[in-house]
Amino acid sequence: MSYTLLRGSFVIRYPDLPRQGPEPDGDTIKFRPDSPALVETLARPSGRPPDLTARGISVRLEAIDALETHFQDTRQELTGANAARDELLRLLGFTGVQFFDDLPNKVRSADQDELRGHVLSNGIDANGRLIGFAFTGEHPGPDGLAVFLDEALVDTSANARLLAAGLTYPAFYATLPATLRTHLAGVSRTARTKASPTGIWPRSAADPDGPAEVASLEALTGLVMWPKLFRRLVPYLATGASDLDGFDAWLRADPVNRDDAVFLLDKLEHGNLHDVIRASGTRIQLTAWPEDFVISPDPAPPGAPVDPRPVSAGDVLIVAALPDPAGADRGHENVTLLNVTGRPVDLAGWALADSRGGRTELTGSLAAGGVLQVVPGGRLQLGNQGDTILLVNAKGVTIDQVTYKPDHVRPGRTICFGR
Repeated sequence: MSYTLLRGSFVIRYPDLPRQGPEPDGDTIKFRPDSPALVETLARPSGRPPDLTARGISVRLEAIDALETHFQDTRQELTGANAARDELLRLLGFTGVQFFDDLPNKVRSADQDELRGHVLSNGIDANGRLIGFAFTGEHPGPDGLAVFLDEALVDTSANARLLAAGLTYPAFYATLPATLRTHLAGVSRTARTKASPTGIWPRSAADPDGPAEVASLEALTGLVMWPKLFRRLVPYLATGASDLDGFDAWLRADPVNRDDAVFLLDKLEHGNLHDVIRASGTRIQLTAWPEDFVISPDPAPPGAPVDPRPVSAGDVLIVAALPDPAGADRGHENVTLLNVTGRPVDLAGWALADSRGGRTELTGSLAAGGVLQVVPGGRLQLGNQGDTILLVNAKGVTIDQVTYKPDHVRPGRTICFGR
């Protein structure tokens, strides 16, 4: 599956507002994209637009779930939670990171407040965060490039490296391609088998290997368990419940925000979160390992768009053409495109065509307000006796069309189309 390349910088501290800065944890980090408009082109499976500001957007690392350093005024076991957070920062290149004593999730100082990197993303989650895989350094491709993410490439991501180190649990949403899910499930199983003493698996509870004792909300803070289960238990116990006998009914009462829809891979059946949880008295456990089911993203509210606004006719214009360059025509003709919108346009599958059926395929992304000069190839050759040039999108819809006459053509002169 292709992911959109977003170049930019990972940010862990605001020098002007350090006490109001980001709160990185083991699976979430702030990212300031070079081309913010690219974020607007991503799918929104839950109907939530990106929570993007001038300081950037949070990236929720796909396929992993780290112990919570902070959640609704509580947290999970800090040894495991901080280990995942610190390793993520190290993998991204941050050094000398110190946190405030009274604000233990905010960075007081570091050798670097931000570092260059890139994210491969395929959407926005229900909280307005980027869903993506995080990588250090610069990608050789242009911003907005469609990148095919295979197993070898995903293994170099911070996500996979955290999973392989046994520092995070897997959490596979339906946004993750099946081939990557299968591969990362193997990574997770291997990490669990190795049970590195610096990872979570030697202390993991409430899983198929055995239940956890949860006598109170306070007891949760010392336990290592699948973070999504923890995030369900916290609000349940906050209701004042004295045991877990009512947990199943509480989950089922809200199939959107509590009882997530899941697909059970061993049974090839659709179900809900309650189908993989057993709870009674003070004991609770998952009955399946997290890599053995797929979680559906929160459904979009009625009427909420799940796709970015499609490109319409007139959003990209043919503004100039050189049909008769000085010397040989072939390889020296060109057509100039202008993106008149405030967001980048993915040109994958688009083409320039002429009235005789010639066609040149386009690739890459055209930045917001950007200009692209295309040299025709294939069967497309601009006629010196006049011609019609069409710009069509991946669905064959004509986005723009221009025509020039023989008296417009002069050797070495570019025709500008007044638009």
